[in-house]
Amino acid sequence: MKFLFSPNPYRCLMKAMKLFMLILLVAPMVANGQTQKEKPAVTFEELYDEPFSINKFFIGFQPLYGELFATNVNAGFGIESSYYHKDKFDVRASFRKTYSSEFFDFNRQSAIKNSSVSDKPQVFNYYEVGGTYHIKDFDQDSKTTMVLYKKSFKGERWAATVPLHAEIPCKVRKIYGARLGAIVWNATADLNRALSKQGLSNANLTNSSGGSIPNTVPDIYNQPKQVNVFSNLHSADIYVGGSMAWIRNVAVSFDKYDDSVDDGLMTVFFDILVAPSVKLDPVTYLGQQYSTSAVKTKSIGFRAGIDGKFNRTLSWSYGGEFGYRPSIAGQGFYAMFKISFPLYSSNLDYKVESFGK
Repeated sequence: MKFLFSPNPYRCLMKAMKLFMLILLVAPMVANGQTQKEKPAVTFEELYDEPFSINKFFIGFQPLYGELFATNVNAGFGIESSYYHKDKFDVRASFRKTYSSEFFDFNRQSAIKNSSVSDKPQVFNYYEVGGTYHIKDFDQDSKTTMVLYKKSFKGERWAATVPLHAEIPCKVRKIYGARLGAIVWNATADLNRALSKQGLSNANLTNSSGGSIPNTVPDIYNQPKQVNVFSNLHSADIYVGGSMAWIRNVAVSFDKYDDSVDDGLMTVFFDILVAPSVKLDPVTYLGQQYSTSAVKTKSIGFRAGIDGKFNRTLSWSYGGEFGYRPSIAGQGFYAMFKISFPLYSSNLDYKVESFGK
């Protein structure tokens, strides 16, 4: 270490920095070499690898979904089901609604507290049904990564363990699909916000006599108070698009670790949305009905998303999507996530062979 004690402080500092950098470069290599030596080799036996042998029917309860929707932020619960018919097609149906106006139906709660019109705000409801035709349904060689786990890895020991992973060869089933379906939904709409965004005002909401709703009225202190107008929006959409799905259904038995399974079904999709009908109800103010035809709506949209689940009798699923939904012009953007638990699935095949004695 004699070279570090140079009478020149600058040279001493530079040499120390070089030594420090050398240590930083060499230490990870040494540590990595030690880690690699400690990694045990594992052997495994394939129990099954059958991506075409999945359950046909899935149904799950969604205790929570959340939707950041420019027309109406909402969250609640839902039900979703799907059915796979061999390698030909699959169909799905879903339903969602809010638990209450307070949890969470933003515009309905706002209307209950602040609306100046007498129309009853509607609960957010969402219905969807559709199918996917399998244009190409095939399998090919692939790999999956499985975590090596033992039952003895529990509690603090598992928390303090860096889990090892093994790469396992397997088959993956791929589906290129064409999608078609229908969506019906309704929600409470804040017309003050919609009119303002479109450069309009309450004056554009007129009745049969040509009268309009005022923007403000005097309160008890003779101060201007905003007239809050809410309506109910109804939309009926058709979607057409494409998807790609990956299905694995493989299980292996390790020599020194517990058995491991990869039975995931994951689908990504993209749809074009077209709404033959986007309707805003007229509003009733001081006993008179006012048209909402001045509020512009948009009937074209799109969405992209992902859905995933597992091929087990009792499991869970996840999903999410974002896009631009046919709605009030300027208020179509949305992003949604959902979780299903429990998710039940079945092969719907209860027949067994029988032989006479």
